[in-house]
Amino acid sequence: MTELHLVRHGPTHAKTMVGWSDLPADLSDTAQVARLADHLPTDGIVISSDLQRCVATADAIQRDRHRLAHDAALREIHFGDWELKSFAEIEAADPDRIRAYWETPGDVRPPNGESWNEVTSRVDGAIDRLIDTHRGAKLIVVVHFGVILTQIQRAEQLTAEEVFAHRIDNLSVTSIKIDDTSWTANPINHIP
Repeated sequence: MTELHLVRHGPTHAKTMVGWSDLPADLSDTAQVARLADHLPTDGIVISSDLQRCVATADAIQRDRHRLAHDAALREIHFGDWELKSFAEIEAADPDRIRAYWETPGDVRPPNGESWNEVTSRVDGAIDRLIDTHRGAKLIVVVHFGVILTQIQRAEQLTAEEVFAHRIDNLSVTSIKIDDTSWTANPINHIP
């Protein structure tokens, strides 16, 4: 059985759409970071998105665990022209598209960005490569909100609309167990 422990990076405190922008994580709550590191399997293999908020979070929880190279395919949703804009700014300029993006995700994409289906395809490919290369391992994958949702959607066989109802807090862990026939997500959004 392969285990995925999907960790959401530390908070950026941005009040805007943050996808591929390389903002730092606030890891000043060292007690929470330590609890998270203690909770994760000591024999886990750590990998992260290549964006600094994930890299720094992975550094903070790594300890003596083996570390793989960062993977750009594990990046957050690419918000294109919406990047670093508030929901209110986007809604004022493009109200129909922003509502459709969140309410009926799938092929709707931000201008010059990615649709939900494109994000899912990219992330699924990266996760499949990890699983194939490290079958039977405990993989600690430090990533983003959208990336975690793609794998919850996969494990629970949800629609995109259904998976967006999940809350994924910063410095939380979502664990998924994978065997030859099934994916099981439990717990989701656990904060140690």
